[in-house]
Amino acid sequence: MEHLVNPQVKSIAISGIRRFFQLASQVEDVVSLTIGQPDFPTPEHVKEAAKRAIDDNFTVYTANAGMPELRKAAADFVKEKYHLSYDPEKEVIVTVGATEAIDIAFRTLLSPGDEVLLPAPVYPGYEPLIRLCGARPVFIDTRPFRFKLTAEALERHLTGRTKCLVLSYPANPTGVSYSREELAAIARVIRGKNMFILADEIYSEIVYGGPHVSIGEILREQTVVINGLSKSHSMTGFRIGFLFAPEDLAKQMLKVHQYNVSCASSVSQRAAVEALTKGKDDPARMREEYKKRRDYVYKRLKEAGFETVLPDGAFYFFVKIPGNANSFDFCLNLVREHKVAVVPGSAFSPFGEGYFRLSYASSMDVLKEGLDRLAGAR
Repeated sequence: MEHLVNPQVKSIAISGIRRFFQLASQVEDVVSLTIGQPDFPTPEHVKEAAKRAIDDNFTVYTANAGMPELRKAAADFVKEKYHLSYDPEKEVIVTVGATEAIDIAFRTLLSPGDEVLLPAPVYPGYEPLIRLCGARPVFIDTRPFRFKLTAEALERHLTGRTKCLVLSYPANPTGVSYSREELAAIARVIRGKNMFILADEIYSEIVYGGPHVSIGEILREQTVVINGLSKSHSMTGFRIGFLFAPEDLAKQMLKVHQYNVSCASSVSQRAAVEALTKGKDDPARMREEYKKRRDYVYKRLKEAGFETVLPDGAFYFFVKIPGNANSFDFCLNLVREHKVAVVPGSAFSPFGEGYFRLSYASSMDVLKEGLDRLAGAR
């Protein structure tokens, strides 16, 4: 019956991150620095809110776009933190994680033959969703610019078929982010063109050098902002994301969301209200600890002779592999011979080849042991 499968589905593959994580998990005594899973527990008061929702029998459908109080809390949060202004009734959708928000944005706005620009190396979750829409991903090599998209590189890749720029920052896998001036330069290239920006800002609360700036503040009318609680509040399993978009776009995306999932989990939505109100500053404590880890890992990598860019945010390093080793083979050897797991750079597009991604969303003890083993492989 395989001949009945949609060819677009057959053409995509399981994430290279997950494939390597599964491979490493089968090896005994491996220190895994692979998955972007915060090691902090969900804040206690947020968990209590979820428990109360169950005890109150709040286990029902909500409005398709999400509970009104949650949409308001989300709009208030991004206004206070990032100076974004969205109408909670008409321009905010609560989604099943940021991934569903990205999916419904693409499915609403992309048509077969459209081109989507992806500054690379890039998180592997975008390309399959683009291809499922019949659109074409176009990678922009950011390696010459310390993994940042420049306005000049963007302009060179625009064609008559360009429909979208995906701008994910702080970035997975590199951890780089953008200043207001850099974002303004990108916005000047796109302003007035028949295209939109999908701004994936899921790591916006994990920024070290200053407050996060959303390109939605600069180019609101052409930007769809994606965010969520997985990284900021260590709520990955709650699966709560947010989509912020101008009303004329949001009302169309709501149709796709409605027929896709009906609504996000009611219990998770109650927990999310708690996180965005009483817990709006919970990320600060985690961010301070991540910064300590970042500085420690950077020091250890440099001491071991590895070449990397100091991340502005998130919790990843993208590290140059010495010599000309294939990234998958290098990482496989790390697992088998040195009992430490990182992710091959090839998982993040062809422009990630020659690198590996290291996640520091682990305790200092785990990081120390993992880096000791990594240094032994140098």
